Amino acid sequence: MSTKHPARAAPIRLYSMTYSGHGHRVQLLLSLLGLPYEKIDVDPHDGVLKTPGFLAMNPFGQVPVIVDGDTTLHDSNAILVYLARKYGGPSWLPEDPEGSALVQQWFSLAAGPIAFGPCAARRLQVYGEELVPMASAVTIGVKLFPVLESMLSGRTFATGKHPSLADVAAYTYIAHAPEGGLSLEPYPAIRAWLARIEGLPGFIPMPGAPARAPDHPL
Repeated sequence: MSTKHPARAAPIRLYSMTYSGHGHRVQLLLSLLGLPYEKIDVDPHDGVLKTPGFLAMNPFGQVPVIVDGDTTLHDSNAILVYLARKYGGPSWLPEDPEGSALVQQWFSLAAGPIAFGPCAARRLQVYGEELVPMASAVTIGVKLFPVLESMLSGRTFATGKHPSLADVAAYTYIAHAPEGGLSLEPYPAIRAWLARIEGLPGFIPMPGAPARAPDHPL
């Protein structure tokens, strides 16, 4: 899927962290679109997230943030929409009502049960940080995966035959669910879907988190 990108004076700047799934989904789309970018690794322990300069980019003091010329954006899913609309073809974010709504359904999954299930379990297991209690995260994940297995069975990508922002938004925290103690072994359709995303030209993985990652999993 070749895309002619508008000319720009400098690469897109991405403020992120090595083990941030939210940051990785932005980096993944940048790479899949073949966009030049500069990744700026933020150290959560040096106070940079609370500096006036960073808070001017994101008042919540979180990554990811992108700076693209005069445009500064935070929130990973909002950034995905911006990149797809400006630099990607309509297959990444369909313009028809049904296709657009199907992507939005997966955005809701990414911000809901994926965030409070596999993401939260990984956050507690790896970082000792409680987004929700581990029992709740595991319960959400255990309920979520059979539903996703059914949704992805017989389907190439999340919304159909072609990859879209739905796949990018959902991929990282599902792929890294085992780091939070949630096995993907019982779910062949999910694992096959992950493999198809990993086979896309331009795919880049997020490193597996060590036992205690030095980065903050925002």
